[in-house]
Amino acid sequence: MERDSKIFVAGHRGLVGSAIVRRLEQAGHTRLIVRTRPQLDLLDQAAVRAFFRESTPDYVFLAAARVGGIVANSNAPADFLYENLVIATNVIGAAADVNTPKLLFLGSSCIYPRLAPQPIREDSLLSGPLEPTNEGYAIAKIAGLKLCEMMNRQYKRRFVSAMPTNLYGSHDNFHPEGSHVIPGMMRRFHEAKVANAADVVVWGTGTPRREFLYVDDLADALYELMVRYEEPTTINVGTGEDVTIAALAETMARVVGFRGRVAFDTSKPDGTPRKVLDVSKIRAFGWSAKTPFEDGLRRTYAWALEQGVFG
Repeated sequence: MERDSKIFVAGHRGLVGSAIVRRLEQAGHTRLIVRTRPQLDLLDQAAVRAFFRESTPDYVFLAAARVGGIVANSNAPADFLYENLVIATNVIGAAADVNTPKLLFLGSSCIYPRLAPQPIREDSLLSGPLEPTNEGYAIAKIAGLKLCEMMNRQYKRRFVSAMPTNLYGSHDNFHPEGSHVIPGMMRRFHEAKVANAADVVVWGTGTPRREFLYVDDLADALYELMVRYEEPTTINVGTGEDVTIAALAETMARVVGFRGRVAFDTSKPDGTPRKVLDVSKIRAFGWSAKTPFEDGLRRTYAWALEQGVFG
């Protein structure tokens, strides 16, 4: 990947896409191709194909997706399945049509079975039922990674995929209903601190365990994978370590400066009991995460305050 290679980052305004752009700029790449949704609707097959014929990128990072937490996925499963499936097929298909030299597809750890053995190995894929609360999103991501794998197998395309764990960092979605656990929790703790509230209520029992990766660490991994990874099968990207939701809440209270009580609403769903990735494959590849969890949370909170995302 040369400094003057044409690199299309799909989803450049999102959590992952913006981090990829930062990483590419830090490495001195000068021909980045980005489009906002009004400029290029990735759900429009004809528009996507015309864009690829005109721009002929050398490399594609496919980080665009419709994303959200448990509430958003539960309320709109058909939308999450349809939109993510269409984005994947449109971009991967168009890249294949113009002989794009290499494409990296971004999946999610939710592709793995709800009760997969922990830590989750890449070969756990399709070995059991998915978590119902995000099944639509997971099926779309599975289809995308399998399309890359089969393009590789049938047409010898250098289309690869990476499966990151739960992510957090700057440019995340802090919407009170559509966000993932870290930005959603950060907003609730911040608002409780400002209001001098006595407590903050967290969904579920607090016992589920989750793994979290700072998004700039992910971008560093993706850069290395784009340059050097050539296997048709997917690769996990994570820290290999997890924390309980209760421990996350305690850390979040400390980072935000909330001094009240943390309560748990056990009538709400927990989601998957545990989800931590086996990262032995990417560590053997030569990469590991560098940002300590609390440091990453503090950087994320500082960015959110600077951007005024809490209103």
